[in-house]
Amino acid sequence: MKKLFVDTNIVIDLFTRRKPYFKEAERLFSLADRKKIEISVSALTIANVSYILMKHFDTGKVRKVLRKIRLVVKVFPLDDKVIGLALNDDNFKDFEDAMQYYTAVENEQDIIITRNSKDYKSSVIPVMSALEFLEMINK
Repeated sequence: MKKLFVDTNIVIDLFTRRKPYFKEAERLFSLADRKKIEISVSALTIANVSYILMKHFDTGKVRKVLRKIRLVVKVFPLDDKVIGLALNDDNFKDFEDAMQYYTAVENEQDIIITRNSKDYKSSVIPVMSALEFLEMINK
């Protein structure tokens, strides 16, 4: 089973129903729900999604959404090693992207799914969009 590390933007696409990306995010999470793939995120993603959703929904709704996502995804912690690796990698302009990347690397993920593949230029893990992944598995 493919282990996909999903970037924050994909999770936000799903829960805010952001067009035109919602459908592919929905399909990706549906595959995980049916145990066809394994989706993981970092603890940072949960915090970022909470922050964004609080702008759209009340606290109760946000907690309900976050409880739901935890049923489908594995949440990896941010630890001292990941933060150290991210701080010392000058290939990333964005520290958040570096933390996401090293969370994926340290947890031996097969693919990083993001809409910002340019942010992961030096990745040793394949990086693709949700749509690219869905097209690849449908071939």
